[in-house]
Amino acid sequence: MSRLATLSFLVLVLAACSTMGPRRHVKEGVRAEHAAAEVPEDQLLDVWIELFDPGKLPKDEDDARGLSPEIRKAEARYIPVQLRDTLEKTGYWGAVRVVPRATEGAEVLVRGLILASDGEVLRLRITALDATGRQWFDTTYEGEVTPEAYQQAQQSGREAFQFLYNAIANDLARYRATLDSQQTLAIRRVAALRFARDLAADAFSAYLAQDEKGRYSLVRLPAADDPMYHRVSAIRERDFLLIDTLNGHFDNLYQEMNAPYLEWRKARIDELVAMRKLQSEARQRKLMGAAAIIGAIAIEALGNNSTRASTGTLRDVMILGGAYAIKTGMDKASEATIHQDVIEELGASFASEAQPLVVEVEGKTYELTGSAEAQYEKWRGLLKRIYAAETGLPAGGD
Repeated sequence: MSRLATLSFLVLVLAACSTMGPRRHVKEGVRAEHAAAEVPEDQLLDVWIELFDPGKLPKDEDDARGLSPEIRKAEARYIPVQLRDTLEKTGYWGAVRVVPRATEGAEVLVRGLILASDGEVLRLRITALDATGRQWFDTTYEGEVTPEAYQQAQQSGREAFQFLYNAIANDLARYRATLDSQQTLAIRRVAALRFARDLAADAFSAYLAQDEKGRYSLVRLPAADDPMYHRVSAIRERDFLLIDTLNGHFDNLYQEMNAPYLEWRKARIDELVAMRKLQSEARQRKLMGAAAIIGAIAIEALGNNSTRASTGTLRDVMILGGAYAIKTGMDKASEATIHQDVIEELGASFASEAQPLVVEVEGKTYELTGSAEAQYEKWRGLLKRIYAAETGLPAGGD
């Protein structure tokens, strides 16, 4: 390889590493850190966890057996709820909510990508940033469990990969600890003004500046008695209520999915372990069978007439035994294929669609349908129309 090609390759590798961020292999036993004392209310930051990107299934057919896009879509809603519940128990945060992707107005935003999830391994890419656009971290977390972990999970009622969620929560809390009170206040103010700007760009764009890196900073604050800002604040409270309603739906999905999802993952890891054992036994039996047949042929080819006569029965036994070993090896391989088919059948059971939401605004009832993202997009459209009707000004983002 030429020096130029080598250099280009190293640049690509470094670029890929820098894009993906660090990778952490998290071991079982990691506990969530809890606040030693109650955090003052004016220092609490709300956390919004976006519905995860379900990612792509493995390209290798064996690795992808039993997995499906339907499972991933369900996991993309299930995992954020699990992370939300973990963060809520630590005492470091204000309101922790699960939100559709591309939701404007978060103080702290957590985004997730499912890189691998097969019952045995869970690998998540987590990106955390605050309202100012400051990235807290971009880390890939990977955990691995055994079948025994699911037995313990069933007995204790805990999530098998709880240690992985604990690690993410701990990293968020540690970064939060590096912020002083002024930085925290700035994050809260920028989040509120970003919501206002999304609602009415013409009225609120001048309050924020954005640099070439996408970082936001305050230019000035609205006056304390600014009536337009008070209207926006009231609308923002309505937005929180709708998000809380959506979280109720995510909670229902989580509760309905919890038991069958645990069983699916447990069954799948059991099938994986059994399949590997069968594949190993099949290879051994085939090798033993082949060795026996080759040995019999060698005796036939290399021995003299006396040897061939005296070992005829042995050679027949070796050939027949070798053929049987190969056959049983193939039977084992077929049995492994049956296990793979079972995994695929297990994987076909999950699919989730958001239930319609019925909301009342200004005495009128509206039904929001479609995915959670589509429902929220329609809701934001309603909020912008409300603002425009109340102020007589054009709404932003329509």
